[in-house]
Amino acid sequence: MPSLKDLKNRISSVKSTRKITKAMQMVAAAKLRRAQEAAENARPYAERFNAVMAGLAASVADSPTAPKLLAGTGSDQTHLLVVMTAERGLCGGFNSSIVKIARYRIEQLVAEGKTVKVLTVGKKGREMLRRDHGDKLIGHIDLSEVKRVGYSNAQDIARDVLHRFDEGEFDVATIYYGRFESVISQKPTEQQIIPAKFDEGDAAEGATPLYEYEPDEEAILADLLPRGVATQIFAALLENGASEQGARMSAMDNATRNAGEMIDKLTIEFNRTRQAVITNELIEIISGAEAL
Repeated sequence: MPSLKDLKNRISSVKSTRKITKAMQMVAAAKLRRAQEAAENARPYAERFNAVMAGLAASVADSPTAPKLLAGTGSDQTHLLVVMTAERGLCGGFNSSIVKIARYRIEQLVAEGKTVKVLTVGKKGREMLRRDHGDKLIGHIDLSEVKRVGYSNAQDIARDVLHRFDEGEFDVATIYYGRFESVISQKPTEQQIIPAKFDEGDAAEGATPLYEYEPDEEAILADLLPRGVATQIFAALLENGASEQGARMSAMDNATRNAGEMIDKLTIEFNRTRQAVITNELIEIISGAEAL
């Protein structure tokens, strides 16, 4: 049985931990508001941009001169997986859930005889993937010094990916990130960005035959598709940022409540132990008095 001093020290330690987790929860809540607003404000632009792109792509999909970013290389042998996670931990299962779907995809592609390359954005994802798939890591984007993610960061990542594509290093590129839904819900998402892939709903909302373009659709797509890659990456970074803060806020809230419950249990145990010590001392005093 632990002594009174041990229990007292443990209670003090847990109280200090509770103060830290409470402070981290409040910081995450403050950051979440800004990150959530940024992610939600970017969604209409990204959705409309994809709708216009889908309409243009539908009109040139069967053209032999379609841009390479739309038509692809004609092969799907080599896949590039861009895994976006956080630079820090203490955010529940946010990082592990993204890495989980990326790892599952890697194993699936390897089983099919495909070549897999992984580009990581965020230190936590790199650390997790290095254990089992370190030989597939070809690059890393460090955002630990970036205070607030901007479009320039997405452009840097997009330039790296597009350069690798132009050099023939891969045929298909897919990004993995966490889409923010609520403070307690962040959905791990897989999205193909090269060759450009659009949903049927996007095409229905995009350009229609009523529009005439000058220059032609292929020339417009050749200019817009690289921007589309940067836009999709930027939207994913914003979603990731909001998801990270939401997950951290939820995790720190749970940790604070768990610390409070532990303090209550330790306090009860401390009182019971102190009561037992006092009772033993009284018994010894009474026994000594009776012996006299």
